[in-house]
Amino acid sequence: MRGLDDSTEILIRVGQTAGEQVKHGWNAFLNFAARDNVLEVALGLIIANAFTQVVTSFVSDIVLPVVSLLPFLNRNMDQKFAVLSKGPHYDPHKGYNTVGQARDDGALVLAWGGFIENLLNFMGVSLTLFTVAHLYMLISHNKIIKPTVRCRYCKKYISVEASRCMNCSSWQDGREDPLKLDNDGDDEYEL
Repeated sequence: MRGLDDSTEILIRVGQTAGEQVKHGWNAFLNFAARDNVLEVALGLIIANAFTQVVTSFVSDIVLPVVSLLPFLNRNMDQKFAVLSKGPHYDPHKGYNTVGQARDDGALVLAWGGFIENLLNFMGVSLTLFTVAHLYMLISHNKIIKPTVRCRYCKKYISVEASRCMNCSSWQDGREDPLKLDNDGDDEYEL
């Protein structure tokens, strides 16, 4: 360009190149993000997160308070814990009332009640999803839950209906097995 020195021209060219690269990168991201399967996965994750919150609330707010009424449990499950190592300010007459109080004092705590609560949340979510999948299969006649077996050769799981393994591409009916001679001298496939 006339009237500009070499360093200014170089800066302008670098700026144009950088702008083109940013525009190219943005277009590539839009092409990736706007595909159908990416949007389906994003929607599935959002719905799964909301679903998990509902089941967690059900377990924490409805199931566990009822379980806490059992005679040997005198408080909520998330506050059941065992002190493995006492903190520096431990009072043997009072002890620790909550997990947070024990942890703030520096005690080593085994919070088994919180673990049981998380385990119940997991079981609730997984059983509910399994039930929803079965209901969907009954209504739509589409198979979501597909039975599997192990491949005879590579031992990886494949569909029961598969005639060839998708991992090692071997036939599942034994047609690739080497021939062996029977006691009668007849050729027979090994099973």
